[in-house]
Amino acid sequence: MTSGSLSSAEQEVLDQIDEKDIDFLRLQFTDILGTVKNVSVPARQAEKAFTEGIYFDGSSIEGFVRIQESDMRLVPDPSTFAVLPWRDTDDGRAARLICDVIDTKTGEPFSGDPRSVLQSVLEEAKEMGYTVNAGPEPEFFVFDKDENGRATTETHDAGGYFDLAPKDLASDLRREIIYNLESMDFEVEASHHEVAEGQHEIAFKYDDGLSTADNIATFRSVVRATAEANDVHATFMPKPIAHINGSGMHTHLSLFTTDGENAFHDEDDEFNLS
Repeated sequence: MTSGSLSSAEQEVLDQIDEKDIDFLRLQFTDILGTVKNVSVPARQAEKAFTEGIYFDGSSIEGFVRIQESDMRLVPDPSTFAVLPWRDTDDGRAARLICDVIDTKTGEPFSGDPRSVLQSVLEEAKEMGYTVNAGPEPEFFVFDKDENGRATTETHDAGGYFDLAPKDLASDLRREIIYNLESMDFEVEASHHEVAEGQHEIAFKYDDGLSTADNIATFRSVVRATAEANDVHATFMPKPIAHINGSGMHTHLSLFTTDGENAFHDEDDEFNLS
């Protein structure tokens, strides 16, 4: 695939689609609640997606627009191209691209798109002379399914904080999740069983604010898809079971100036805080 109207980054994605035999692309974005949404298009539509965008009905997405304002457009970010490891089969391979949502009436980024909102905040920080980095530690629960394949609230194991097998029955599941994440260029730093039964944490390396937000959306998709492939159910609900620990996501934030100095640090302060 070649086109003179594409950027070098977009052309590189088209080349990878050919090289890696990608037959479908999942164009992803999030609604106002952070739920990952996607539309699947044949890989041959990739160039059109970059040059024209893919239109969709925004009135059907939580928190977007009213029915009379429904036409919206997805514009893929070529830097987010990644092959989906759980869709790598003899029948074909799929990849994903994270998209920005464009308001077709104005041609500008949609004000209700969480990714666009974050980009505007990061741009404001940049104008003030700051770079924002974030390092997350997301937690999740794994539950068994019933005989009909529906999720239950029966935890997959009875392990506790930092437990090993046989109490921690999900160590193999976490390992598979990590392999899938690493195949999508995540740098996983640690994983372990959390305090509650059936609760786990996988921490990955910090990155700039936008990349980290994209990675969190991808992380949740990878965890859920990998769990489903192992006939269990993963959830990021904050407290699916009463009276036991809930799930959170510690996020370490750092702020650096344009000359590389830590804006939170002051060596002359009693506690070294600016």
